[in-house]
Amino acid sequence: MAGAKIKTRAEDYAQWYQDVIAAGDLAEAAGVVKGCMVIKPHGFAIWEAMQRDLDRRFKETGHKNAAFPLLIPMSFINKEAEHVEGFAPELAVVTQAGGKELEEPYVIRPTSETIIGHFFSKWIDSHRDLPLLINQWANVMRWELRTRIFLRTGEFYWQEGHTAHANHAEAREEVRRMLDVYRDFAHDVMAVPVVRGIKSANERFAGALETQTIEGMMQDGKALQMGTSHDLGQNFGKAFDVTFQNASGEREHVWQTSWGVSTRLVGALIMTHSDDDGLVLPPKLAPIHVVIVPIYRKDEERAAVLDAAAKLAADLRDDGLTVEIDDRDGMKPGAKYYEWERKGVPIRLELGPRDLEQRAVMSKMRLADVDERGRPVKEALPWDGLGVEIGKRLDAFQRQLFDRALAFREENTVEVDSWDDFASCFEEGGSKFVYAHWDGTTETELAIKEATKATLRCVPLDGEGPAAEPGQCVKTGHPSAQRVLFAKNY
Repeated sequence: MAGAKIKTRAEDYAQWYQDVIAAGDLAEAAGVVKGCMVIKPHGFAIWEAMQRDLDRRFKETGHKNAAFPLLIPMSFINKEAEHVEGFAPELAVVTQAGGKELEEPYVIRPTSETIIGHFFSKWIDSHRDLPLLINQWANVMRWELRTRIFLRTGEFYWQEGHTAHANHAEAREEVRRMLDVYRDFAHDVMAVPVVRGIKSANERFAGALETQTIEGMMQDGKALQMGTSHDLGQNFGKAFDVTFQNASGEREHVWQTSWGVSTRLVGALIMTHSDDDGLVLPPKLAPIHVVIVPIYRKDEERAAVLDAAAKLAADLRDDGLTVEIDDRDGMKPGAKYYEWERKGVPIRLELGPRDLEQRAVMSKMRLADVDERGRPVKEALPWDGLGVEIGKRLDAFQRQLFDRALAFREENTVEVDSWDDFASCFEEGGSKFVYAHWDGTTETELAIKEATKATLRCVPLDGEGPAAEPGQCVKTGHPSAQRVLFAKNY
């Protein structure tokens, strides 16, 4: 598949997505394990870059990493009624081990609120033990019927934050703080603009009082839920008897939160930025910032060109850039260009004998302008100060990707007041971000989904979407407090 043609987005968006993943050498379906994926080194390097940045942000807000068991007793899952009901269809259950039937089945964790609640009950005794701020990097299993690499797979990688607090106000501050961490990461690192909001009762996490979300727009107009932060109230505290002695000597149940993002973010990167030529990566997440392609025709030119390439690469690495030298023999430069374009390397440098004489390199950005003949524009860059100049160009490229994605979202976002206008936004497989009034009932929410396949993505937080103002529900005409965000979704 590495050399196969990528379907265009206009031809078949779903196939384009799969082709970009294959051409970029990111991942493939496991095949031998239903619904699971193998993340290849280039794809996992992107996830590792996400982990590093997020892990730093979590620790800066006082959270510490821990690890909890993969297997969870079924009795733990059953302790919180809404939780077990919400996850029951997706549970993978272990009933035998060591050649014997287990006395109690184990669930392969779909999430860890229950087992962490159990340990919180052992670790927390006094108000002095609070807040307890824990994060776990882990894999989880949810038995999905319909899977798509990175977006929805049976097994995936994620982080899950779990915290316990002495009062509800402090827990709610944590929920918003971590949602804002996700928003800042999406904007500053992923270059993906997102909308922050609150999920409807129908869409909230099983067992939570409230779920807050960040929603991104993909290039087909559909929404992708990119991260969630949950106010768990005292539901899990009561289920697992997590109590503490307050300053007055009385015992109370803790207030808990949980929050998480997953390898779904890699899918968000692909569908926000990539094009018909393959993967496009923001420099802050690109495993390789620069690829140097040595060019020589004669054997006597080879040593000098490769030596210069090695020295340039060393200088660029000293400037904090990740650099690859593509010195593979028996492969023409054009084929190398083609491969690195598809892998999303932000900048390519071409170095030949003439460049050595001029102490310069030819550079091309991944999203280069084109000349009057439709050819990508290349620029000569001097060796002196090359790392600083490339750094500036990568910073500009990072901003360009965010601005381009934001402009696309704004062009495909509308406010509507009539049912006909609302329904027309989702005809013939189309989707937009549609802000419309809703009467607040699950019945109406489900009726809208049945009629259009559009889902209520969130009730926007202050400062997100249109200003809050009352109106009439687009479906029922009943009173509505504010517009909410609808879109088709992944």
